[in-house]
Amino acid sequence: LFPESITTEQQSLVLVKRLLAVSVSCITYMRGLFPESSYGTRYLDDLCLKILREDKSCLGSLQIVKWIQGCFDALEKQYVNLGFYALSSSPDHFTELYQFKFKYKKKVPQMDISSNHREFVTGLCSEDVKQASRLLLRTLYLLMQDLGPLPNDITLTMKLLYYNDVTPKDYQPPGFKEDASPGDLLFGGDPLNLRVGSVSTDFHLMKVRVTTDKKRMRKADSNLIQKNGPTEISHQGLDCEEEEEEESTKINLLNLAFSQEEVIGPEKKRKVSEPEKLPLNSRK
Repeated sequence: LFPESITTEQQSLVLVKRLLAVSVSCITYMRGLFPESSYGTRYLDDLCLKILREDKSCLGSLQIVKWIQGCFDALEKQYVNLGFYALSSSPDHFTELYQFKFKYKKKVPQMDISSNHREFVTGLCSEDVKQASRLLLRTLYLLMQDLGPLPNDITLTMKLLYYNDVTPKDYQPPGFKEDASPGDLLFGGDPLNLRVGSVSTDFHLMKVRVTTDKKRMRKADSNLIQKNGPTEISHQGLDCEEEEEEESTKINLLNLAFSQEEVIGPEKKRKVSEPEKLPLNSRK
């Protein structure tokens, strides 16, 4: 499932891609979005993983696979800053949100004093990275098992946010288009915000967070609960990483929405893209 070694940028990219694909597969499988035929089986130690595959008999799962591949393109180019999947029970309210945050690191050459040569010094052990990856996936699976059922009629939406300073204005990953959301996307319930975990290599950082309705959560590990989380999706709020990491209550993560000029000004407007929304009326 993971590269044997994770010491190069390419190996790190492969790991992050696989973590994203397996995580999204876990979410769609455990939330009952697609039939069993849409998944293959892999094992991670004693954990049975269901991985989305191109099932021509299920157009929904085919679409999700294309979305993931589009995100891969943005990851390869180091453009994507955050991807999120929103499960909506009505046109302007989401009922569950899954956030994937990406950062890219630049390795700095360090001096080997004994040989007087500059070289890249590996900072993170491959086995530690693999262990963090196992922990993230296991935590996500356990969390999914504790979630109650979704409403019958659900629409799945994915959006990608980018690092504006490096992303061309006309860039769109395969299968995506410029975001055309008309307004705020509000949470339809009492939100519970959960930090699933993160995986860091010498080249990439990936964080996973989940927002769901408190009534749908049978039990929650107090260590996963994030206070002061969003009840509205804000392109500004989702990108306020430093303030969020410091648990700052100064910023309002709830004020966004997809009309950002009023919040941060047109010159700082986040570039956002989305595929077509995916109705999931006939779930397994």
